[in-house]
Amino acid sequence: MSGHSKWSTIKHKKGAADAKRGRIFTRLIKEITVAARMGGGDPDSNPRLRSAVLAAKAENMPKDNIERAIKKGTGELEGVNYEEMTYEGYGPGGVAMLVACLTDNKNRTVAEVKYIFDRHGGSLGEPGCVAWKFDKKGIICFDKDKAEEEKLMEIALDAGAEDVKEEDDGFEVLTAPNDFETVKKAFDDAKLEYSSAEISMIPQMTVRLEGKKAEQMINLMEALEENDDVNNVYANFDIPDEVMEAIG
Repeated sequence: MSGHSKWSTIKHKKGAADAKRGRIFTRLIKEITVAARMGGGDPDSNPRLRSAVLAAKAENMPKDNIERAIKKGTGELEGVNYEEMTYEGYGPGGVAMLVACLTDNKNRTVAEVKYIFDRHGGSLGEPGCVAWKFDKKGIICFDKDKAEEEKLMEIALDAGAEDVKEEDDGFEVLTAPNDFETVKKAFDDAKLEYSSAEISMIPQMTVRLEGKKAEQMINLMEALEENDDVNNVYANFDIPDEVMEAIG
């Protein structure tokens, strides 16, 4: 299983999804605000904002909340000025990690992220220390029971996707970042339902973890995602299913 999918699967098994922790609305509002500030308040001409709004609607966020977040981003309403920061570091076993944050206080955020790394067997690194181990890609995921492989591959490749990969319980369509919106629209037009669609950082290779290091890595990922300033965490680890079962 790819590094991108592995953490999603682990979160599902542990019941640790952001929505269950009540944090997903906060993160979505931040993302909508930043997207609107950077690219304008019209989702039709701002792909990042369009993706954020669709994600918010998928989580049943009230329309008023979405509109307020957009207006705060465009300056029509007073709001907090969030900055995008990405921190790089190492998890247990030498796992490469990227931590993407949206913050209104850089000093607070870096101190909290460093504390979390130190507490869970990792270490915060210098800018550029691990970013080269990841590729920025568009990734569109489909459940196997909702997509026919042949049709999926035909639409994906015709629209300009780079690859279609079969995973344990679904398919992943990979695109260059610039082709992401075009490929996603092709699936929308074909009425093919995807489980997720986003621009992500895909690891070039993964580090296999077992025993104590596997448990430390899970705890580190969970602690980072519990932090309100953390927007996304990318890491190049793999934990075998049998090890996950033993950890519980």
